[in-house]
Amino acid sequence: MPDAPATLPNAQFWRGRRVLITGHTGFKGGWLALWLKLMGAEVTGYALPPEHGDGIFAAAAVGAGMTPVTGDIRDHSRLRECLLLMRPEIVFHLAAQALVRRAHRDPLTTYATNVTGTAKVLEAIRSVSFVRSVVIVTSDKVYENHGEDRPFREDDRLGGVEPYGVSKASAEMVTGAFRQSLGNNLPAVATARAGNVIGGGDWGEDRLIPDAIRAFRHGVALEVRNPASTRPWQHVLDPLSGYLLLAERLTQGEAKWRSAWNFGGEESVSVKDLADRLTEHWNGASGSPTAAWIAIPETGAPYEARALRLDSSKALAELGWRRRLPLAQAVEWTADWYIHQARGTPMDGPSMAMIDAYMRS
Repeated sequence: MPDAPATLPNAQFWRGRRVLITGHTGFKGGWLALWLKLMGAEVTGYALPPEHGDGIFAAAAVGAGMTPVTGDIRDHSRLRECLLLMRPEIVFHLAAQALVRRAHRDPLTTYATNVTGTAKVLEAIRSVSFVRSVVIVTSDKVYENHGEDRPFREDDRLGGVEPYGVSKASAEMVTGAFRQSLGNNLPAVATARAGNVIGGGDWGEDRLIPDAIRAFRHGVALEVRNPASTRPWQHVLDPLSGYLLLAERLTQGEAKWRSAWNFGGEESVSVKDLADRLTEHWNGASGSPTAAWIAIPETGAPYEARALRLDSSKALAELGWRRRLPLAQAVEWTADWYIHQARGTPMDGPSMAMIDAYMRS
């Protein structure tokens, strides 16, 4: 019996909804803002200025047609002022220090942003009456990972041995404490766990795809540190569709949605495999077939788990969510976005076209 078609976000639900995104200048936040605007939502963003001038926010004119507010989630007063001014019904909290290696270099800022910042977002929301639902985005790295050869489920133990994972696990615990102890003064809140997303407009440091595009554009070989590591790579639109579905259900008010949810790719492949696929497509589509990668030894590197998978059966059974883009298509869409950008194409049109194609696929 064939699989049932995946459930898609309901554009009618979002039309005219007032939505706040923290972290709208980042990679995931920028794509989420574009998607919500396409569906007719009234979008406000609250974030620091974008780190990368070529990233999705600037390249795809994310700030057009929405209300962008510059602010730090660690600034409780400014965040609350933004809430009172814009009166959102739904909040997506994506603002974070999202880089694993930067967390090793600067753990204090990582903890202050990801843990205390999350608490301040929740406390600001708790002080108003008009927010109806909140999705707190964390990471697949929240789980205590001892190298088990199985996907992690939402009820597995939280933990970590490196600053980034610990900060995200702590954000989960902070959210759970707000929900359990202060629930009478808090709207419907859920957490969403995903990771290893790919897509156009990501220029983060020490990430495979941005590192590859930088190398390919400069005609040098991509240096790959851990080719044997495996991850459930997925296109950015796949977990975002899960966040949107979850917010829709939360807003309907049933208590069962107020929990943790995994939105992970089903197809775990090695870094080597992903680098091969990206290189092959780039060489065939860019008109400049010079892309290549090499493995390099690395000593004294910060800890990263060799394997990581998520069990997303809960999201499938309860939300009807599943990954819609096969890995081959996710790689093609990602490479094509950067190829268009390198040719000087304004990326708002192609980005919106990808979202539209996703919704129609």
